[in-house]
Amino acid sequence: MRHGKKINHLGRTASHRKAMLSNMATSLILHKRISTTLAKAKELKKFVEPLVTRAKEDTTHNRRIAFSYLKSKDAIKALFGEVIEKVSTRPGGYTRIIKTGFRLGDNAEMCIIELVDFNELMLKDAKPAKKTTRRSRRGTTAAKADAPAAPVAEAKTEEPSAPEASAESENEEK
Repeated sequence: MRHGKKINHLGRTASHRKAMLSNMATSLILHKRISTTLAKAKELKKFVEPLVTRAKEDTTHNRRIAFSYLKSKDAIKALFGEVIEKVSTRPGGYTRIIKTGFRLGDNAEMCIIELVDFNELMLKDAKPAKKTTRRSRRGTTAAKADAPAAPVAEAKTEEPSAPEASAESENEEK
């Protein structure tokens, strides 16, 4: 039974797990997106999100605590600089996990974990959806039924299908 066991140990010792999560968090903050297994990504999400929340208030104490987790000056500069500029208004949920399939060697479930406000593709897709207006279905279906039905029917009657065309060419050759 797993009563009260909330941590996924990932098959590693405590020191190895802490070092791995620290390195992965540093890479995520610097590169904004990394590819890893699903189990590691879920643990990384629990590791990174409190750091981002703490970084919203830029104090010496918060920088020192973040540095004790990340152990990288470049990651601290990026976290308290460009990352916080984009996520400062967000109340939580700073990372997104996207499943990408299974790894060939050992069939481990792979995913991409990324910082939410740094994915330009999803930001572009989300913006036009808000600007579209709602239209009635009644008006569009009537217009579609009248206009394209006639040309499609004409095109089908003019061109014979492939089996008919081959049969006609065989008859002409004889």
